[in-house]
Amino acid sequence: MYDNVFHFLGPIRSFLPFLNPSISHRRSPLSYSPMGQSPSSAVPSSPELTTRKNSDANLFGYLLNEDFDPTDNSSEIRNFTANLPDDCLAEIFNFLSSGDRKRCSLVCRRWHRVDGQTRHRLSLNAQPGLLDFVPSLFTRFESVTKLALRCERKSTSINDDALILISLRCKNLTRLKLRGCREITETGMAGIGDNCKVLKKLSCSSCMFGAKGINAVIDRCSVLEELSVKRLRKVHDSTDVAAFDGAATSSLKSITLKELVNGQSFAPLLIGSKKLRSLRVISCLGDWDETLEKIGGLNNGLVEIHLEKIQVSDAGLVGVSNCLELETLHVVKTAECSNLGVSSVAERCKRLRKVHIDGWRTNRIGDDGLISIAKHSRNLQELVLIGIYPSYMSLAAIASNCKALERLALCGIVTVGDAEIECIAAKCVALKKLCIKGCPISNAGIGALVLGCPSLVKIKIRKCKKITGKAIEWLREKRTSLMFSYDDSDVEALDGSGSDGGGGGGSGGIDAAQDNAIAVLPNLDQITVVGSASSNANHRLTMFRTRIGIVAGFRRWANSG
Repeated sequence: MYDNVFHFLGPIRSFLPFLNPSISHRRSPLSYSPMGQSPSSAVPSSPELTTRKNSDANLFGYLLNEDFDPTDNSSEIRNFTANLPDDCLAEIFNFLSSGDRKRCSLVCRRWHRVDGQTRHRLSLNAQPGLLDFVPSLFTRFESVTKLALRCERKSTSINDDALILISLRCKNLTRLKLRGCREITETGMAGIGDNCKVLKKLSCSSCMFGAKGINAVIDRCSVLEELSVKRLRKVHDSTDVAAFDGAATSSLKSITLKELVNGQSFAPLLIGSKKLRSLRVISCLGDWDETLEKIGGLNNGLVEIHLEKIQVSDAGLVGVSNCLELETLHVVKTAECSNLGVSSVAERCKRLRKVHIDGWRTNRIGDDGLISIAKHSRNLQELVLIGIYPSYMSLAAIASNCKALERLALCGIVTVGDAEIECIAAKCVALKKLCIKGCPISNAGIGALVLGCPSLVKIKIRKCKKITGKAIEWLREKRTSLMFSYDDSDVEALDGSGSDGGGGGGSGGIDAAQDNAIAVLPNLDQITVVGSASSNANHRLTMFRTRIGIVAGFRRWANSG
């Protein structure tokens, strides 16, 4: 049925860069855009409009007729796409980028209709004026299943009435993102639960409702699988308590809690979600030991746990060790965790494949914990170590025992030198990606990588001042197929986070800034349619800022390629 799709795809792409997105057969007061795309430009004045129409017609003639002559007024334009079925045209649109697809929708009425009927993802500027356009908006985009509603920080957002109206027009919605919708309350969220019965993913950030608003959806959506809650303003209210015993507790597979003052209000949800597979708790106040102990006792099917900048001790990690199916463990900036907790997880969770440890230079996690990982986690594929002090003995144990290790990052570790790198090069035969940052290695360590690590395809080196440019050039000559990135700059990224992705450290500077941009929701453009601290505290803050860039970089590096 789609045999002719690729025949038409090439010509369409050839003229797309020349199309004027501001020209349409019908223009409404507002503009629409797919997720992350800019709104259309303003309609030009009449003379300019006429000129552009003629120009676009000439360019479009290439697609319609190979013999088209723009200077010959007698030339008859033949539309070679007229006999192409709508579903084939929609399939072609699926191959285009969001921007190209937007421009295609402005070519003619048919393309405009097909694009609207087959577009599944939409992003809206959730300001009060949106309410007037909801009927016409979702009459055109009737197939939307993924919707993002975002309002700027200083703007007034849509209210419950608008959200309920949207839910009535989007009953097939499977994914919903709410950002900065401060006028929405529990009533609006209950409307989502009542009308969007097939909702599978819900993400809420910087909204004014709290646990009760989330519970209003959970009580009504029996197929909800993923929940992300970030910076809900009402969560700090002690009266905002929910039982979380609704239908979705039996279907939830992934929960992310981030930057919540009273994250403990979601503890009943975490404990009661028996099918939970992924749990991320990041920068949430409160003691999490008891919650993690209960989760481990009731749900041993968790495969991913991410604990970052929260109050958790070895007792919590011992509870996590009851999750025998665990494959991914992130222990990031948890000052009370030590070798005892890490060893407990390694000894009982035999399926560990990814381990990220940021010791925050507290020196509580070191050789004992790493040796336990080397001894019991034979299937380990990815290891990220930041701000800890391992010795040659523990790194040699990992290199010798973890034969499947493919990705390794060593960041800000002053105890890693040439001897450790030589050991890794000699024994890590499966290693494909290596990141070294802020470690005192020299040209000798680089030389060892030339002869070792036969599977190595990518290496990043940052802030290793003992390495010279000549050694880098020599390595590139000897390993021509190796993707190599080297930077000895002292500039550190002061912004970045490893919270949203599952990664640890890596490159800083520009890479860290890019990773931080990826970690958050892309900008959603307007759519309308139709006290003083002590010196110790300052020192710790400086250390945190300089090293948080490390955490951001490895995420993109580890997932690339």
